[in-house]
Amino acid sequence: MTFVVTEDCILCKHTDCVEVCPVDCFYEGPNFLVIDPDECIDCALCEPECPIDAIFEEDDLPDGQEKFIAINAELAQKWENITELKPPLPDAEKWKGVANKIEHLQRDS
Repeated sequence: MTFVVTEDCILCKHTDCVEVCPVDCFYEGPNFLVIDPDECIDCALCEPECPIDAIFEEDDLPDGQEKFIAINAELAQKWENITELKPPLPDAEKWKGVANKIEHLQRDS
């Protein structure tokens, strides 16, 4: 199994998870992070670090978030690797917990 970044990360992009990842498997887009499933070693260190609970083990994804398995795999091949803590997006607090943010996902870096 691998861990998956889900919709809650869109427009927030906290990077606390990146800082604890021992294999640097996070990739950064304009307003979202993804995990490369081929690089993730399932260590589970990232999951509790996410302040908005946007990271789940693949088998424990909330209903409706299954599409993010493919989104993480796809975008990890396109985006740049991120290995250091950065500030969240300026409006992260405003977007925390907002549902149906998929339409705001920016796929181009």
